[in-house]
Amino acid sequence: MVVNAFRRLEARPELVLDVVRLYLGVGLFVRGLALLGVDAGVLKLAGGPLPGVPLTGIAIYVMAAHLVGGALMIVGLYTRLAALIQVPVLIGAVFLVHWQEGLLSANQSLEFSALVLYLLLVVCVFGGGSWSLDARWRT
Repeated sequence: MVVNAFRRLEARPELVLDVVRLYLGVGLFVRGLALLGVDAGVLKLAGGPLPGVPLTGIAIYVMAAHLVGGALMIVGLYTRLAALIQVPVLIGAVFLVHWQEGLLSANQSLEFSALVLYLLLVVCVFGGGSWSLDARWRT
């Protein structure tokens, strides 16, 4: 049964993009929902106030990017744009928030954030797959 599933994926590798898009979309949307009710989480995510940028602006961008971008990625609408608006958030998460923790920390936030950043870049380059609204509109 597992072998058959792998054979089907080999015949249609673009389905992997659909799985990646759905995984990222659901995860980012849920993260955005979680950030709506947690001020401390947004403060930690933003890494504290940055010079010249109010924390409120950063928090609103992060939540909106995760909620709107995640929802768009789930359905595969404007998928590349939805992934692209997440990239600054994940760059901040990797380099401003989790970098000082280093690799192999107990919570592995750096590794996970870097993985999500990488997968977002893959979606930016290759699109959302064949089971997206973007693909339906192209045909």
